[in-house]
Amino acid sequence: MGKINLADGLPARVGVLGGGRMGAGIAHAFLMKGAEVVVVERDEQAEEGARERVESSVAKSIERGVVDGNLDEILESFSTSLDYAAFADRDLVVEAVPEDPELKKAALTGVEAVLGAGAFLATNTSSLSVSKLAESLARPERFLGLHFFNPVPASTLIEVVVAEKTSPELAAAAKTWTEALGKTAVVVRDAPGFASSRLGVAIALEAMRMVEEGVASAEDIDNAMVLGYKHPTGPLKTTDIVGLDVRLGIAEYLHSTLGERFAPPQILRDKVANGELGRKTGKGFYTWN
Repeated sequence: MGKINLADGLPARVGVLGGGRMGAGIAHAFLMKGAEVVVVERDEQAEEGARERVESSVAKSIERGVVDGNLDEILESFSTSLDYAAFADRDLVVEAVPEDPELKKAALTGVEAVLGAGAFLATNTSSLSVSKLAESLARPERFLGLHFFNPVPASTLIEVVVAEKTSPELAAAAKTWTEALGKTAVVVRDAPGFASSRLGVAIALEAMRMVEEGVASAEDIDNAMVLGYKHPTGPLKTTDIVGLDVRLGIAEYLHSTLGERFAPPQILRDKVANGELGRKTGKGFYTWN
């Protein structure tokens, strides 16, 4: 598989494609554990947003005492770019662009074209087939899924998704990286929705149907899961945090691959059509300030 530079069990030089909420969180996670991180974005406005997200996230971690260190010194290992060429010296690049299969395929092939022969490539997809994303890659054995959870800095889970051609060595290395990040790995075979999205979306869709049918309010349904089953957050509030548009996209994909039990409820389609996407727009199943 080739030798890789390591920083305390992690790839020493990490790239992240896409600096939105998830990409910035992934960059933060590696940065705080000593890796040198570069985030590549599509335009100057997005690049500036990515830079602000990462810098703010690191600053908050230091303020809260989550990590010891000097902000300026930590940020010396962080940079942003508009050019895929910034990934040329990376040991690992994690793709974190929106959940659109064609967009992801184009992004992954673009990144792979500039990577060194010994580098690894990962996708942060939450539901798309990692094996299908790998079909356009020249080195699919060096590719796998690393499904981080939102918010990445606080989450303790990474779903390691092993595609059809992922090498066993890479799968094992990904578990080591997860542990070095202070998180726990759940290793799953590439299948629609993996483990987490498949179960999480199934519960959330049923909760939506219950609201639609007038069984109970969103608050009461969530409280039933939080108080009765010890879930940290109810399925509808989690949907608001993730984004109703994101949940709809995942549900549509699972519906197409796994059948009617994942058919999106009309209430979800209506809210997305009305721009009620959850926390990011101020309204979803809840109203957010």
